[in-house]
Amino acid sequence: MILSPLEYMMAKRYLLPGKGERFITMVAGISLVAVMLGVAALIVVMSVMNGFRAELFEKSVGLNGHAIVQGYDGRLSDWRAILKEAKKTPGVVDATPLIDQPLLSTFNGRAQAVLVRGMTVENIRNNPSLKGKTLVGDMHDITEDSERIAIGAGLARSIGATVGQSITIINPQGRPTPFGTVPREISYQIGAIFEIGIYDYDKAMVILPMKDAQLLLLMGDDVGLIEIKTNDADNVDEIIKPLAEKFINEAQIVNWKTLNSSLFEALAVERVVMFVILSIIILNAAFNILSSLIMLVRAKTRDIAILRTMGASRRSLLKIFITVGTLIGTLGVAAGTAIGFIFLYFRQNIVNFVEWATGQNLWDPSIRVLIELPSKTEAAEVIGICALTILLSFLATLYPAFKAANTDPVQVLRYE
Repeated sequence: MILSPLEYMMAKRYLLPGKGERFITMVAGISLVAVMLGVAALIVVMSVMNGFRAELFEKSVGLNGHAIVQGYDGRLSDWRAILKEAKKTPGVVDATPLIDQPLLSTFNGRAQAVLVRGMTVENIRNNPSLKGKTLVGDMHDITEDSERIAIGAGLARSIGATVGQSITIINPQGRPTPFGTVPREISYQIGAIFEIGIYDYDKAMVILPMKDAQLLLLMGDDVGLIEIKTNDADNVDEIIKPLAEKFINEAQIVNWKTLNSSLFEALAVERVVMFVILSIIILNAAFNILSSLIMLVRAKTRDIAILRTMGASRRSLLKIFITVGTLIGTLGVAAGTAIGFIFLYFRQNIVNFVEWATGQNLWDPSIRVLIELPSKTEAAEVIGICALTILLSFLATLYPAFKAANTDPVQVLRYE
């Protein structure tokens, strides 16, 4: 909207009223602050919700793939044929055998439930969810027949173990003897401690080479499942459909949507609900802009009438008051966006400060799943939030602007 010098001067004057109109200035300031807080809250909440989904997806899928092929009895005997066929399937970028089995570990008299994961040595070293997540030790030390394992940081803290010490993994199935089944116990040296960032994994996961896992679980040459990664996670159903049909009698295929359906559906619903609730703050700010402009028009009725008699057109008055209201909204959007990004940048520091100030544990990983508060800001969402706010601010200016434009100078100045 292009303003003439007169229109620009009047808009500036009405945006910053004189000393006798401080109440109007205060209401306009409150409107700006309301817009600012609404935009900041929306950006922060939507970014955190996106961060939750992205972190959970990246780390869960990084460990479990986009889909898994598992035998009906928990074992895959003909896994090499399935692995070969999976790698040939269009859209599949990688497939690797795994063993997942909940067992029990002991260290210095402390017992802890663990999730034993057998992986190929290559997968241990190159898995994106494990790469760069080693806190102590070296993943390259985890090799076949080395009797070394990697454990999660939460598990290490829980049992009080560190690199170089040995823990015992107990398989309750064991071997049958004349006196009953004797649990199988094997001691392994801790070669590395890692922290993936998902509490449930870090507190229980034990990683060891595939051959060692097969020996521990008495599986022979069998594996537990095959992890599949595709080039399109959202279209995983169509990609793995031919594989599921071919091996329907030998194994079942479950994709990441099914494995984590309740969690991701809850996040999607919560994301929509939070957006709607926080949008009410912006709507309320738009009504504040509306009320401040209505008061401004009523306070300036005489000035508006004089401007009309001096030749100011209704179009000019429309532009003046629309500019005033829209500028309040735009300034609020700019300030809110800046505050939102600052909050996101220092989000973990802010959480830590609030925890220190209140003495409350605001971010318990056992409840929140993730170790730290995540964030992922999407440019399209930020642009959409800003555009929505400016649009509501613009719509809020229309009634008072038309009211000012339709002022009858004769009726206002007849007794002057």
